[in-house]
Parts: sequence; C-alpha cells; structure tokens
Amino acid sequence: MTTVSALDPESIRERLRDGLAEEPAWYIGGDEARRQPPHGHLTPAAVLLALLDRPAGPALVLTERAAHLNAHGGQISLPGGRMEPDDVSTVATALRESNEEIGLEPAAVEMLGSLRAYDTITGFRIYPLVGWVAAPPASWRPDPAEVADVFEVPLDFVVDPANHRRDSYLRNGVRRHFFVLPYQNRYIWGATAGILVNFARTLSA
Repeated sequence: MTTVSALDPESIRERLRDGLAEEPAWYIGGDEARRQPPHGHLTPAAVLLALLDRPAGPALVLTERAAHLNAHGGQISLPGGRMEPDDVSTVATALRESNEEIGLEPAAVEMLGSLRAYDTITGFRIYPLVGWVAAPPASWRPDPAEVADVFEVPLDFVVDPANHRRDSYLRNGVRRHFFVLPYQNRYIWGATAGILVNFARTLSA
C-alpha cells in the first residue's frame, strides 16, 4: 500500500479534489467577504493546512499558542485567525495570519482548495484552507505575542486512523466528545483535531 509520504504534489492534489468544497457564495471576494454569515453569531475565521515538502515526506505545520492568551492559551492550533475587514477572502485571512504568526510567506504557498467549514461551540465558523509549500523555510519565525512554539507533524501520522482517538470532558452536566491526535508530547484536540481528521478522511478517500 502506498503511503501518503510517497505521493507527489499532483497525486495529493488529485486525492483532495473530490473532497474540497468551494467557499459559500456569500463569502467570495470584495464586499461580499465582509458580510456577516447567515447565522449571525458565528464569527468567520480561517486556518491554513500547510503541506510542507520535506525529504522524509510531507508534513503539516502547527503551533502551540502562547500561554498568556485569554482564548485557548497553551493549546495546539493551525496557523490562522478571525477574518479582518481588509481581508478580501478566507484565503487572504489564512495567508495573512500564517505570515504574522509563523513567518510563512504567502508567495511560498500554492493554494489547493478548502475543506468544508468547521463550526465551533465558541462561536466561530472556521474555513480550513489547504496549501502546498514546495520550499519550506529553513526556520520559522513565531510571533511571541501569539505563538510559543512551531512544530511539524508528518502527514502519514495525521492520516493514520489509529491516531484519531476520542476523548471527552464534562461541563455543566453535559459531556462533550472530541478527537485527539496525541503526537509525541503534544495533545492536539478540539477544533484543530477535528479539522485534521476531516482532512485525513478527505485525503484518504
């Protein structure tokens, strides 16, 4: 069986194509991008699943959020954030945030498409964008105001269903279940893990 690490960029693109969804019509370009989502309580945001072309095989870049942040401090996330008024699309948001957070130059990213939006219980509608980085930087430049660490996870690890574990917590009498991808000493969970599982299923289909 061919592992994902053995695939070239075109093969990865082909696997993704059927599962990728275009952005909703209300969210395309210019003034359209500044409209509120149909469910007004959901704040639009975007993250980048940057596939890095490494000698050992493709890898995804993730961040550990700075511990002092009020929202999700210390947790693992994909580069990204909420959409700003000047962002003309979710692609622009994901590329801008990735540049600000880890120093990834937008010109280095070949956009492949987007996964379906991921709604969170904290009131965000996250648009996951997928990009290929043929020449990853030799080192990352994390913004200390937002990012405590930058690390890479092999794509083969992400797509292996054996690494898609389930966990839960009890809050206000309600038990919530979520995915976890435990990688080395990292606890990747919540929306980040959910998006990675969606991505893995799309790529492996």
